[in-house]
Amino acid sequence: MTILDIDGVNNVRDVGGIPAEGGRIRSGVLLRSGQLSGVTSAGAAALQGSIQHIVDLRDGEEVAAEPTEIEGPETTHLPLFLGSVRSFFEADTSLDDLYLHLLEESGERLVEAIRIIAAGEPTLVHCTVGKDRTGVTVALALSAVGADREAVIADYALTESQLPAQRSQRIAAYLRSQHPEAVHAVALATQSPAPVMRNLLEQIDERWGSAAGYLRAKGMTDAELAALKRALVEEG
Repeated sequence: MTILDIDGVNNVRDVGGIPAEGGRIRSGVLLRSGQLSGVTSAGAAALQGSIQHIVDLRDGEEVAAEPTEIEGPETTHLPLFLGSVRSFFEADTSLDDLYLHLLEESGERLVEAIRIIAAGEPTLVHCTVGKDRTGVTVALALSAVGADREAVIADYALTESQLPAQRSQRIAAYLRSQHPEAVHAVALATQSPAPVMRNLLEQIDERWGSAAGYLRAKGMTDAELAALKRALVEEG
Protein backbone atom coordinates (compact mmCIF):
# COMPACT_ATOMS: atom_id res chain seq x y z
CA MET A 1 0.00 0.00 0.00
CA THR A 2 1.09 3.61 -0.48
CA ILE A 3 0.76 6.31 2.18
CA LEU A 4 -0.51 9.52 0.58
CA ASP A 5 0.02 13.10 1.69
CA ILE A 6 -3.32 14.88 1.36
CA ASP A 7 -3.15 18.24 3.12
CA GLY A 8 -5.60 18.41 6.01
CA VAL A 9 -6.52 14.70 6.02
CA ASN A 10 -5.08 11.99 8.27
CA ASN A 11 -4.42 8.35 7.56
CA VAL A 12 -4.68 8.42 3.76
CA ARG A 13 -3.43 5.54 1.68
CA ASP A 14 -3.92 3.65 -1.57
CA VAL A 15 -4.14 -0.11 -0.98
CA GLY A 16 -2.87 -0.83 -4.48
CA GLY A 17 0.09 -3.18 -4.71
CA ILE A 18 -1.09 -5.71 -2.13
CA PRO A 19 -0.52 -9.26 -3.48
CA ALA A 20 -3.70 -11.07 -4.53
CA GLU A 21 -4.68 -14.31 -6.24
CA GLY A 22 -3.65 -13.97 -9.87
CA GLY A 23 -1.80 -10.70 -9.44
CA ARG A 24 -2.03 -7.70 -7.14
CA ILE A 25 -4.48 -5.03 -6.06
CA ARG A 26 -4.71 -2.31 -8.67
CA SER A 27 -3.36 1.10 -7.71
CA GLY A 28 -5.59 4.17 -7.82
CA VAL A 29 -8.88 2.29 -7.42
CA LEU A 30 -9.34 1.97 -3.65
CA LEU A 31 -8.17 4.63 -1.21
CA ARG A 32 -8.93 4.92 2.51
CA SER A 33 -8.66 7.74 5.02
CA GLY A 34 -9.95 9.50 8.09
CA GLN A 35 -12.59 12.21 7.82
CA LEU A 36 -12.21 14.92 5.18
CA SER A 37 -13.61 17.91 7.07
CA GLY A 38 -10.17 19.45 7.64
CA VAL A 39 -9.03 19.16 4.04
CA THR A 40 -7.36 22.27 2.64
CA SER A 41 -7.95 23.65 -0.84
CA ALA A 42 -4.74 21.94 -1.97
CA GLY A 43 -5.81 18.67 -0.42
CA ALA A 44 -9.25 18.91 -2.00
CA ALA A 45 -7.68 19.56 -5.39
CA ALA A 46 -5.51 16.46 -4.99
CA LEU A 47 -8.54 14.35 -4.18
CA GLN A 48 -10.59 15.82 -7.01
CA GLY A 49 -7.83 14.76 -9.39
CA SER A 50 -7.62 11.19 -8.15
CA ILE A 51 -11.06 9.93 -7.06
CA GLN A 52 -14.56 9.84 -8.49
CA HIS A 53 -16.53 8.50 -5.53
CA ILE A 54 -16.41 9.03 -1.76
CA VAL A 55 -18.02 6.53 0.61
CA ASP A 56 -18.63 8.19 4.00
CA LEU A 57 -19.32 5.58 6.70
CA ARG A 58 -20.01 8.07 9.51
CA ASP A 59 -23.35 8.46 11.24
CA GLY A 60 -25.52 11.57 10.96
CA GLU A 61 -24.28 13.05 14.23
CA GLU A 62 -20.67 12.82 13.08
CA VAL A 63 -21.44 14.27 9.65
CA ALA A 64 -23.31 17.20 11.21
CA ALA A 65 -20.40 17.94 13.56
CA GLU A 66 -17.71 17.66 10.88
CA PRO A 67 -19.31 18.23 7.46
CA THR A 68 -17.37 17.63 4.28
CA GLU A 69 -17.84 19.47 1.02
CA ILE A 70 -15.54 18.40 -1.81
CA GLU A 71 -16.92 19.32 -5.19
CA GLY A 72 -16.59 16.81 -7.99
CA PRO A 73 -16.57 13.28 -6.57
CA GLU A 74 -19.96 11.77 -5.83
CA THR A 75 -20.46 11.14 -2.11
CA THR A 76 -22.52 8.27 -0.70
CA HIS A 77 -23.34 8.23 3.02
CA LEU A 78 -23.60 4.73 4.45
CA PRO A 79 -23.56 4.96 8.26
CA LEU A 80 -22.41 1.58 9.55
CA PHE A 81 -23.10 1.93 13.26
CA LEU A 82 -26.65 1.24 14.32
CA GLY A 83 -26.57 3.58 17.29
CA SER A 84 -24.22 6.39 18.23
CA VAL A 85 -20.45 6.10 18.44
CA ARG A 86 -20.73 7.38 22.00
CA SER A 87 -22.66 4.28 23.03
CA PHE A 88 -19.72 1.99 22.33
CA PHE A 89 -17.54 3.92 24.78
CA GLU A 90 -20.29 3.95 27.37
CA ALA A 91 -20.68 0.18 27.03
CA ASP A 92 -16.88 -0.34 27.06
CA THR A 93 -17.09 -2.36 23.85
CA SER A 94 -13.91 -4.13 22.73
CA LEU A 95 -12.59 -3.87 19.18
CA ASP A 96 -13.33 -7.57 18.66
CA ASP A 97 -16.95 -7.12 19.72
CA LEU A 98 -17.32 -3.89 17.75
CA TYR A 99 -16.23 -5.55 14.53
CA LEU A 100 -18.55 -8.51 15.03
CA HIS A 101 -21.33 -5.99 15.70
CA LEU A 102 -20.59 -4.38 12.35
CA LEU A 103 -20.71 -7.73 10.55
CA GLU A 104 -23.92 -8.83 12.23
CA GLU A 105 -25.87 -5.56 12.23
CA SER A 106 -24.62 -3.65 9.17
CA GLY A 107 -24.16 -6.34 6.54
CA GLU A 108 -26.41 -4.71 3.94
CA ARG A 109 -24.57 -1.40 4.20
CA LEU A 110 -21.19 -3.10 4.05
CA VAL A 111 -22.36 -4.74 0.83
CA GLU A 112 -23.56 -1.38 -0.52
CA ALA A 113 -20.14 0.14 0.15
CA ILE A 114 -18.38 -2.74 -1.57
CA ARG A 115 -20.75 -2.55 -4.54
CA ILE A 116 -19.54 1.01 -5.08
CA ILE A 117 -15.94 -0.22 -5.06
CA ALA A 118 -16.92 -2.97 -7.53
CA ALA A 119 -18.14 -0.34 -9.99
CA GLY A 120 -14.46 0.29 -10.70
CA GLU A 121 -14.38 4.06 -10.27
CA PRO A 122 -11.50 5.38 -8.14
CA THR A 123 -13.11 5.39 -4.70
CA LEU A 124 -12.15 6.75 -1.29
CA VAL A 125 -13.69 5.04 1.75
CA HIS A 126 -13.56 6.90 5.05
CA CYS A 127 -15.12 7.25 8.48
CA THR A 128 -13.93 9.54 11.28
CA VAL A 129 -10.50 8.08 12.01
CA GLY A 130 -10.30 5.63 9.11
CA LYS A 131 -9.66 2.73 11.45
CA ASP A 132 -12.68 0.62 12.38
CA ARG A 133 -15.55 1.03 9.92
CA THR A 134 -13.13 1.80 7.12
CA GLY A 135 -10.83 -0.99 8.25
CA VAL A 136 -13.55 -3.63 8.22
CA THR A 137 -14.95 -2.48 4.87
CA VAL A 138 -11.57 -2.42 3.15
CA ALA A 139 -10.49 -5.74 4.68
CA LEU A 140 -13.70 -7.38 3.44
CA ALA A 141 -13.30 -6.00 -0.07
CA LEU A 142 -9.66 -7.05 -0.29
CA SER A 143 -10.22 -10.48 1.24
CA ALA A 144 -13.17 -11.19 -1.06
CA VAL A 145 -10.87 -10.93 -4.08
CA GLY A 146 -8.13 -13.10 -2.61
CA ALA A 147 -5.74 -10.47 -1.30
CA ASP A 148 -2.90 -11.85 0.80
CA ARG A 149 -4.20 -12.14 4.36
CA GLU A 150 -1.08 -10.92 6.12
CA ALA A 151 -0.95 -7.90 3.80
CA VAL A 152 -4.60 -7.10 4.58
CA ILE A 153 -3.84 -7.35 8.29
CA ALA A 154 -0.75 -5.16 7.88
CA ASP A 155 -2.80 -2.50 6.08
CA TYR A 156 -5.28 -2.43 8.96
CA ALA A 157 -2.52 -2.31 11.58
CA LEU A 158 -0.79 0.59 9.83
CA THR A 159 -3.51 3.04 10.88
CA GLU A 160 -2.32 3.37 14.47
CA SER A 161 1.05 4.78 13.33
CA GLN A 162 -0.69 7.20 10.94
CA LEU A 163 -2.75 8.97 13.59
CA PRO A 164 -1.19 12.16 14.98
CA ALA A 165 0.47 11.24 18.28
CA GLN A 166 -0.73 14.37 20.08
CA ARG A 167 -4.31 13.65 19.03
CA SER A 168 -4.14 10.10 20.31
CA GLN A 169 -2.62 11.23 23.61
CA ARG A 170 -5.28 13.90 24.04
CA ILE A 171 -8.11 11.50 23.28
CA ALA A 172 -6.67 8.84 25.59
CA ALA A 173 -6.47 11.33 28.45
CA TYR A 174 -10.02 12.51 27.84
CA LEU A 175 -11.40 8.96 27.72
CA ARG A 176 -9.62 8.00 30.93
CA SER A 177 -11.19 11.01 32.65
CA GLN A 178 -14.67 10.28 31.30
CA HIS A 179 -14.59 6.49 31.61
CA PRO A 180 -12.12 5.72 34.41
CA GLU A 181 -13.33 2.12 34.79
CA ALA A 182 -13.28 1.34 31.08
CA VAL A 183 -10.93 -1.35 29.84
CA HIS A 184 -11.31 -0.90 26.09
CA ALA A 185 -11.94 2.82 25.50
CA VAL A 186 -8.41 3.87 24.54
CA ALA A 187 -7.95 0.92 22.17
CA LEU A 188 -11.34 1.66 20.64
CA ALA A 189 -10.32 5.23 19.82
CA THR A 190 -6.64 4.96 18.95
CA GLN A 191 -5.38 1.43 18.31
CA SER A 192 -5.45 -1.03 15.39
CA PRO A 193 -3.78 -4.23 16.65
CA ALA A 194 -3.00 -6.83 14.01
CA PRO A 195 -4.37 -9.72 16.14
CA VAL A 196 -7.81 -8.08 16.15
CA MET A 197 -8.08 -8.12 12.36
CA ARG A 198 -6.56 -11.60 12.15
CA ASN A 199 -9.18 -12.84 14.61
CA LEU A 200 -11.99 -11.16 12.68
CA LEU A 201 -10.96 -12.73 9.38
CA GLU A 202 -10.67 -16.15 11.04
CA GLN A 203 -14.16 -15.77 12.49
CA ILE A 204 -15.50 -14.81 9.06
CA ASP A 205 -13.99 -18.00 7.65
CA GLU A 206 -15.50 -20.09 10.45
CA ARG A 207 -19.00 -18.61 10.19
CA TRP A 208 -19.38 -17.82 6.48
CA GLY A 209 -16.60 -19.81 4.80
CA SER A 210 -14.79 -16.74 3.49
CA ALA A 211 -15.15 -12.99 3.07
CA ALA A 212 -16.86 -13.63 -0.26
CA GLY A 213 -19.19 -16.06 1.53
CA TYR A 214 -20.06 -13.36 4.04
CA LEU A 215 -20.85 -10.87 1.29
CA ARG A 216 -23.01 -13.45 -0.51
CA ALA A 217 -24.92 -14.11 2.71
CA LYS A 218 -25.61 -10.37 2.99
CA GLY A 219 -26.92 -10.04 -0.57
CA MET A 220 -23.97 -9.68 -2.94
CA THR A 221 -24.26 -11.76 -6.10
CA ASP A 222 -21.58 -13.84 -7.79
CA ALA A 223 -21.68 -11.38 -10.70
CA GLU A 224 -21.03 -8.50 -8.32
CA LEU A 225 -18.16 -10.38 -6.69
CA ALA A 226 -16.68 -11.03 -10.13
CA ALA A 227 -16.98 -7.30 -10.89
CA LEU A 228 -15.21 -6.54 -7.61
CA LYS A 229 -12.32 -8.78 -8.63
CA ARG A 230 -12.10 -7.16 -12.07
CA ALA A 231 -12.08 -3.73 -10.46
CA LEU A 232 -9.48 -4.47 -7.82
CA VAL A 233 -7.12 -7.13 -9.20
CA GLU A 234 -4.65 -6.67 -12.03
CA GLU A 235 -2.69 -9.61 -13.39
CA GLY A 236 1.05 -9.83 -12.95
